[in-house]
Amino acid sequence: MADKRTDHHRGVVQRTERISRNMVRVIVGGDGLAEFATRGLTDHYVKLVFPCEGVEYPEPFSVKACRETLPREVWPKLRTYTVRAWDPYSRELTLDFVVHGDEGLAGPWADRARPGDELLILGPGGGYAPDPEADWHLLVGDESALPAIAASLEALPDTARAHVVIEVDAPEDELKLGTAAHAHITWVYRGDRPVGERLVAAVRALDFPGGDVHAFVHGEAGFVKELRRHLRLERGVPLERLSISGYWRLGVDDEAWRQVKGEWNRRVEAEEQDAIAS
Repeated sequence: MADKRTDHHRGVVQRTERISRNMVRVIVGGDGLAEFATRGLTDHYVKLVFPCEGVEYPEPFSVKACRETLPREVWPKLRTYTVRAWDPYSRELTLDFVVHGDEGLAGPWADRARPGDELLILGPGGGYAPDPEADWHLLVGDESALPAIAASLEALPDTARAHVVIEVDAPEDELKLGTAAHAHITWVYRGDRPVGERLVAAVRALDFPGGDVHAFVHGEAGFVKELRRHLRLERGVPLERLSISGYWRLGVDDEAWRQVKGEWNRRVEAEEQDAIAS
C-alpha cells in the first residue's frame, strides 16, 4: 500500500469511457498505486471504499480504524469489483462498472466520475486463472463476471478451446471480447425473464466436449447455485476444477451479501454432499 499507516491504495481517475449501453469503464492511476500489484490471476478483485458524506473520519484514514472506533452506521461502504486490467508500467488500473441510472452506489459514482476524482481501493485478492493444461474451458457469468471472463479469454493461448456463455439484458449490452483461443461465445439476452434463467438453460443445453474441463462460473448467487449443482452432479465436474461463486445476490447490497455469503456457501456445500451421498 502507498502509505503504511493506511490499509488502502489511493487512485486518481485518469479517464472514463462508456463501453456499452450499461457499462462504464474507469481508468485510475497515480502515485497512490505505487504498491498495487497483481499476481497473474484473471479474477483479481478490489474493494472500493466510499466514505459516508458529512462524516469526519480519523486521520490517517483507515477502513480498519473506522470499523474499530466508529458506529457501524458511519462505516465507509465497500463495493467489490473485478480488475479488468492492471498495467504496472503505466500504473493504470481498469475497472468496469454496470450502471443502471441512480441505482446503487458504485455505478452512479462511475457514471459521474471525471479526471482528477479520487478512489480509495483495498486489495487486490483473487484465486483463479485458466489452467493451460486443461483440455477445454467453460466460462459462464452475467454482467458482473464480464471483466473476469474477458481477462480470462485474453490469457488463453491459441491452442486452448473454450465455451463461453454470458447473460446480459439485451444485444446493446454485448462487448467485443478478444482472444487467441478457439472460443465459442454465446450471448444470452435476459429481457423480462428472471436473472440467470436463460443462462442456466443455455449451459444445460451445451454439448460438453470430452476431456478435462476447467470451469469458471460467477454472477448472481441464485443461478450460480443452480449451475453448481448441474455441473457437479449432472456433468461430473470435480470441485477442484470449478471456480464458482455468487458475486452478488438479488435483493441485497454488497455489504449485506458479504455478511451472509459464508453461511450461504456452507448450506450449498452441505446440500451438494447430501445429494452426492444419496
